[in-house]
Amino acid sequence: MKVGRYLVVFLLLMAILITFGNRGLVDNYLMSKRLVQLKTQNNEITIENNDLKKKIILLRNDLSYIESLARNELGMVKKGDMVYRLSR
Repeated sequence: MKVGRYLVVFLLLMAILITFGNRGLVDNYLMSKRLVQLKTQNNEITIENNDLKKKIILLRNDLSYIESLARNELGMVKKGDMVYRLSR
C-alpha cells in the first residue's frame, strides 16, 4: 500500500514537472507562439528591405524619380515654373 502511494505521488510530481518545468509543455507552447511572431516580423522586414533596395536603384539611376522627390517632398521648383503662394 505504501509503495502505491509513493508511486502516485512520484507520478504526480513528474506530471507537474513535465507540464510546468523548464522545456515543459507550457514552455513549448509559449515558444511556438513566439516563433510564429518572429517569423511574421522577419517577413515584414524582408518586404521592407526589398522596397528599400528598389528605392536605392531608382535613386541611383532614374533622374525623373529624383526630380519628383525633390518637387514633392522638398518643395523645389524648376526654372520657369510658376509658384503660387496663398496667404491666410
